[in-house]
Amino acid sequence: MQAALALIITLGGANSVRAETGQLRIAQQFGIAYLPLIVASEKGLIEEEAKALGIAPPKVEWLRLSGAAAMNEALISGGLDFATAGITPMILTWDKTRTTAKIIGVAALGSMANILTTNNPNIKTLADFTEKDRIALPSVKVGFQPIVLQMAADKAFGKYDKLDELTVSMPHPDATAQILSGHSEITAHFTSPPFSQQQLASGKVHQVLNSYDVLGGPHTFNVVYSTTKFVNDNPKTILAFVRGLDRANEWIKANPKEAAALYIKAEGSKLAPDFVESIIRDKDVNFTTAPEGAQKFADFEAKVGLIKQAPASWRDLFWSGLGEKPGS
Repeated sequence: MQAALALIITLGGANSVRAETGQLRIAQQFGIAYLPLIVASEKGLIEEEAKALGIAPPKVEWLRLSGAAAMNEALISGGLDFATAGITPMILTWDKTRTTAKIIGVAALGSMANILTTNNPNIKTLADFTEKDRIALPSVKVGFQPIVLQMAADKAFGKYDKLDELTVSMPHPDATAQILSGHSEITAHFTSPPFSQQQLASGKVHQVLNSYDVLGGPHTFNVVYSTTKFVNDNPKTILAFVRGLDRANEWIKANPKEAAALYIKAEGSKLAPDFVESIIRDKDVNFTTAPEGAQKFADFEAKVGLIKQAPASWRDLFWSGLGEKPGS
């Protein structure tokens, strides 16, 4: 009798260990950078991969939140399982929560060049900016574009904050409208796809720098991240999610025209299908879960005091399963 009871307890314990979350709450933001998540959602790839791993497919709930602050609050409070944001804000959160929520990267969403554009014909390099110019960014000082701008200033002048006084907080759509109007204090804009392509196609602006040049090669733009506890408690769910994204990325690369149509339909976008397809095919756009340039971002953030200590390796920033990928 006692042996039988022990067996029941053992089996019950084993089952409880194997049990993983029944739901997966994923927050995403807006834009072409989130195409892998859209494809995974529309095609049910996460659920398929969960079945293949022998676990019950989680009920995936897709949420819309804007900005890293809202994402982090929901994630840390338990109202969210996966957050999405730029890689530089994620590194800041990773550092701030080392002894609390212990934020950890789950996967990269892709590598995308961000472009600093200007409508001022006299500006060819960073050295040409004057006190009369204003550079629009989604947020000043802390955020993806401001940190890359600081990295560029550090390389050009040996003073990372030299251009900070010229920066102005403004959403990408508003900044695009203002810089194209030519009747605004905004003379430059550090922006991402599709806004960079829209501006350059207008013929009214030109490129001052490409973020790939600043980093010395391709770099991750946005990432998916979670808490270490959720990742450790749900290893197969995490693997199913990353495999689902990998499949989504493969499909996007093999079917750029169809991916553009899917994006426009899912987002209710007014962008032309050919234009979206051209972004997907752009040589400076690569949808991949492998992090690129993460260590360089972290090292710079440590150098200027945004984080207390840089990780010893980019792998310290992400879920251990990504360590097998050719990241950096």
